[in-house]
Amino acid sequence: MTIRNILIAPDKKLKQRSTPVAAVDDDIRTLAADMLETMYAADGLGLAAIQVGVAKRIIVTDIHGKDEPPNPLHMINPEIIWNGEDRIIHEEGCLSLPDHYAEVERPNTVRFRFLDLEGEIREMEAEGIQAVCLQHEMDHLEGILFVDHISIIKRSMILRKLTKLRRSEGDAFGQPQAAKAASA
Repeated sequence: MTIRNILIAPDKKLKQRSTPVAAVDDDIRTLAADMLETMYAADGLGLAAIQVGVAKRIIVTDIHGKDEPPNPLHMINPEIIWNGEDRIIHEEGCLSLPDHYAEVERPNTVRFRFLDLEGEIREMEAEGIQAVCLQHEMDHLEGILFVDHISIIKRSMILRKLTKLRRSEGDAFGQPQAAKAASA
């Protein structure tokens, strides 16, 4: 497995719409494994393939408690097939917008259909933080960032700060935290 660089906003690739995966093969499984390793190295809860520069409809998540074993979820070509009526407001962050957070309102319960790593069709229902995380990652597949759900003033402030930080950190910016620590 390889830890990949995570794209940082306002990278234009993050606004790109991802394309469906034609077939689940070893290349897709390797990408999914790399994504999971990258997400863990960056201490994240979820990651979309576009965040590592691959415009494919793949997301990985792991929402497990502090004292629980890892419970990774790989979703290929995920789609929302049902939204519950109840809404939840949750503070979201993103590995592509480091150290920035905002409250976003989303459905509290969502049903998904997706392919697993064997290419089998699966369905699952998620609620609470898992539902929020999966919807956040699915937004990435459409070129939507969580800041697109907040006011334009707040969004502009965050993106300006990230642009300034990107210029000041140069080439080291965008590396996973593990790679930054190793280079320090």
